[in-house]
Amino acid sequence: MYIYNVTINIQENVHEEWVEWMKKEHIPDMLNTGKFTKALMTRVMVKEEMGGITYSVQYTAPNKEMLERYYEEDAQELRKKSAIFEGQFVAFRTELEVVSEQ
Repeated sequence: MYIYNVTINIQENVHEEWVEWMKKEHIPDMLNTGKFTKALMTRVMVKEEMGGITYSVQYTAPNKEMLERYYEEDAQELRKKSAIFEGQFVAFRTELEVVSEQ
């Protein structure tokens, strides 16, 4: 199992609108690709020196091949949709391989 983790710092003045967009549009769009089995959105509980509010969104993929298919087939189009918040967030992405789950 793989986790596609996206960490986002969003400016406070658009924070509430962005959270609603994530919950009602972006996360459902990600799940509707069929590449992920679930998503978990969490708030990072640290005060950022640069300001803003930081979140981690973790999308679970059953295997590496499905994650690669997401990159090839869906990533570019879904990332374009975040343009409504252009210049108001920074994001970085990491891939995590699940080693053990208890």
